[in-house]
Amino acid sequence: MRSATPAEARVDLSAITHNVRLLAESAAGAEMMAVVKADAYGHGAVPVAKACLEAGATRLGTAFVREALALREAGVTAPVMSWLITPGEPLDAALLADVELSAGATWVVDDIVEAARRTGRTARVHLKADTGNSRGGATAADWPSLVEHALAARASGAIEIVGLWSHFACADIPGHPSIESQLATFEEALAVADKAGVPSDAIRHFANSAATVTLPRARYDMVRTGIAVYGLSPIPELGDFGLRPAMTLTARLAQVKRAAPGSGVSYGHLYVTERETTLGLVPLGYADGILRNGTNRAEVLAAGRRRRIAGRVCMDQFVIDLGDDPAEAGDEVILFGPGDNGEPTCQEWADSLGTITHEIVTRIGSRVPRVHTDGR
Repeated sequence: MRSATPAEARVDLSAITHNVRLLAESAAGAEMMAVVKADAYGHGAVPVAKACLEAGATRLGTAFVREALALREAGVTAPVMSWLITPGEPLDAALLADVELSAGATWVVDDIVEAARRTGRTARVHLKADTGNSRGGATAADWPSLVEHALAARASGAIEIVGLWSHFACADIPGHPSIESQLATFEEALAVADKAGVPSDAIRHFANSAATVTLPRARYDMVRTGIAVYGLSPIPELGDFGLRPAMTLTARLAQVKRAAPGSGVSYGHLYVTERETTLGLVPLGYADGILRNGTNRAEVLAAGRRRRIAGRVCMDQFVIDLGDDPAEAGDEVILFGPGDNGEPTCQEWADSLGTITHEIVTRIGSRVPRVHTDGR
């Protein structure tokens, strides 16, 4: 039976399970946090989170508190950490839902303490060190004061310090000098925290997907795996590490028609037919996350062969040139998938569009339903 929707993103949860188990083996005994921010990188946060936990992940990670609260509302009870805290975040709700929080500045600790007093809950806090990524976290100069501030809040009973962490800038560039520099800076931060009296059982975590599979020294007590959970290589030039892509993006041809030689196709006539041919209309566009610079570049699988997008990607649609191959409205087009049937992979899309797989999957919009399967 044909799909009732013009397009769908099929998410193979058995691939998610496979990837989590594989990454847990790579973690060599360290705990594993599965990162499910941005709606699980566009794959659907709740079903993916549950699949990750069933496969052996012990914790979940989100960027924003509201993402963690959505997991709680869906019945997910495993430890969840949120790390991108801005003024005005719903910290009371976070504490009432047992969401762990990150603090990389003293004002964040203060806001968490106030929420703890309002709710009567002791906050579970991870202190973040900026070891060289220059995003969130306390610099080496500010780290001692952050630690002391957090220890004072701990002494008052408002918080527990449950984690010490940082984030790599270039773990996906093997041999980059910043890797060793960041590791050394993190070790110094850990030493400062230990000397100041931070509990020895605080979870030390640093490794992202790339570090999990290539940097044993960075695994510490826990790894935080994001893109690799979804079967997309964190370091494409080193291969796929045995990961299985979970998402297959498909659409159904909305219209098929013959076009005369010299027909201009889509806005700007950036594609012109060289001979009489069949054109197929695919009902996905940049409003659905199909990058506009896929014009005349990105490929799809249709009518048994790969076809390059013909002409401008529009808001809701794009065109493909089917030549003389038979096709009709309703036929399936595969934009990308695991590559098992000859379709382009997400990595190929990223390479052709000059971006990374993270952007390809997270941009798929809400008009495209996620359909979760068990691999059948």
